Amino acid sequence: MIGTALLALGLVLIVEGLVYALAPSLVEQMLEALRQMPPEARRILGGLAILSGFVLVWLAKMLGA
Repeated sequence: MIGTALLALGLVLIVEGLVYALAPSLVEQMLEALRQMPPEARRILGGLAILSGFVLVWLAKMLGA
């Protein structure tokens, strides 16, 4: 269980690091777009991201990860 959590965290850090390393200006544009969104829309977006993450973890577990 801990191994799977560490694997997932490592993969997230790799993807996040790639975004910052390969497209830093895109990150700035996305942060500006987020600043312009109303807080409620950001909450909904965050909730959808959490739900998507749970679904992906569940699917991975069902496939034997």
